[in-house]
Amino acid sequence: MASGIVMNLQEEVTCPICLELLTEPLSLDCGHSFCQACITANNMVSMSGQNEERRCPVCRISYEPGNLRPNRHVANIVQRLREIKLSPEVEQEKNLCLRHGEKLLLFCEEDREVICWLCERAQEHRGHHTFLMEEVAQDYQKKLQEALEKLREKQLEAEELEVKVRAQIAAWKDQIQHERQNVKAVFQKLRKNLKYEEVKEMQKLKSKEEVGLRNLADSERVLIQQSQLVRNLISDVDRRLKGSTMEMLQDVNDIMKRSETLTLKKLRTLPKGQRRMCSALDLTDIQRVYNGLTDVQRYWVHVFLNLLARTLPFLRTRSN
Repeated sequence: MASGIVMNLQEEVTCPICLELLTEPLSLDCGHSFCQACITANNMVSMSGQNEERRCPVCRISYEPGNLRPNRHVANIVQRLREIKLSPEVEQEKNLCLRHGEKLLLFCEEDREVICWLCERAQEHRGHHTFLMEEVAQDYQKKLQEALEKLREKQLEAEELEVKVRAQIAAWKDQIQHERQNVKAVFQKLRKNLKYEEVKEMQKLKSKEEVGLRNLADSERVLIQQSQLVRNLISDVDRRLKGSTMEMLQDVNDIMKRSETLTLKKLRTLPKGQRRMCSALDLTDIQRVYNGLTDVQRYWVHVFLNLLARTLPFLRTRSN
C-alpha cells in the first residue's frame, strides 16, 4: 500500500513536459508547475511565434513569464521522494502486487498489465493469455522502440507543420498589411480626385452666380429707368387733367402716342429649381478611375462604387 501512495504522490510532482520528477519547479498563475528548464524552453518556442501569448501547456491559460515563481513546497516533496526511491525496501515494495502483496512476475497479454499469480486466477484475468515478464520483455521492447521511432517522426512532422503555420501567419499578416496600404492609397487618390472635382464644381457655381447676378443687375437698371419713365408720363397726364382746356389739349397727340406705345420690358428669366447635385458624382467618371486600378484595389473600391450606385438615384431625384 505504501508503494501505491508513493506512486500517486510521484505523479502529482511529475513535470507534464518531460514526465520526470520536477527539477527546480516553477509555478504559473494557473497553479501548474514545471521544471525550470522545461518551461523556459516552452517560452522560447512561444517567442518564435512573434506576438503569440504564452500559454500553460496543460490548461492553455495565458501567463506572463515574469510571473513565474519557485514552488519550494513541491521542491521539498520531490526531494523526499528522491530519498525514498533510494531506499531498498521501497524499491522491493514496488515489485509487489498492490492488491495481493505477491511478487509481480506475470504479464497479461489481453490487458497488457503486470500481475501476480493470484491476479492470474482472479475473475478479471481468467481465460487470458499470461506469460512470464522475461518471455515478453524482448518483444515489447521492440514494439516500444518502433512506437518511439514513429512518435519521433510525428514529432518532427508536427514541428515542421508548426514552422509552416508560423510562416503562413507571417505571410498572411504581410499580405493584409500590403492590401491595407493599397486601400489607403486608393482612397487617398479618390479623395484627391473628389477634392479636385469639388473645386471645379465650386468654380462653376461661382461663375454661374456671377453671370446670373450680372444679368439681374442689368435688368434692375432697365426696370428702374422704365419705372421713372412711367412716373414721368403719369405726372404729365395728371398735370394736363388738372390744368385748363388749352393746357390739356396742347400737344395732346404726343402724350397720347407716348402712352399708347409704352411697353414694359420683361424681366430676364433664370433657370428655375436646383441644378443636379454634382456632376462629379457621375458613375461613368468613377468607373473610369476604377478600371485603372489593380485587381486588389478594385476589390476594396467595389464597396465604395456600390454605395454610390445606390445613393446617386436618390440624390438625382431630390435635385430634380
